[in-house]
Amino acid sequence: MGHVLTEAELAARVADDRRAGRTIAFANGCFDVLHVGHSRYLEGASREADRLIVAVNDDDSVRRLKGRGRPILPAATRAELVAALGAVDYVVIFPDPNVERLLRLFRPDVHCKGTDYTVETVPERAVVREYGGRVAIVGDSKDHSTKALLARAASSDAGAGTPRSE
Repeated sequence: MGHVLTEAELAARVADDRRAGRTIAFANGCFDVLHVGHSRYLEGASREADRLIVAVNDDDSVRRLKGRGRPILPAATRAELVAALGAVDYVVIFPDPNVERLLRLFRPDVHCKGTDYTVETVPERAVVREYGGRVAIVGDSKDHSTKALLARAASSDAGAGTPRSE
């Protein structure tokens, strides 16, 4: 199980890992309602290095990115759920509109993004190249989304295909 850490605690862990010769991967997202796409993304990211950091957007940044009614779960809960995944070593909650500051701070060997990106379309690619890191596209095809899951749950046939107890 991973650990939810402050930025200062995470910096100390990363320094220890680097002294031990370990490589660092970095992934980020809102993870508002954890689903299989998230799990596959983080599993793929974990295969890129010895340790995986996951940066989880704080509540205000999720509202700015996703709009009214989001997040569904508070940041501390989302971070705890992400940390419980076997692929994840460290989780940090961040308030920024993007992860450029964190990338510069932790300088991961590899910055992982989902398959809705290409290496050329990753917004932070210039920052990663600036410090000598690389970008990796990981996970399965982007046919899962929290937005679609919430829409399905709200629809009248949300339970279609799901056994119901009588």
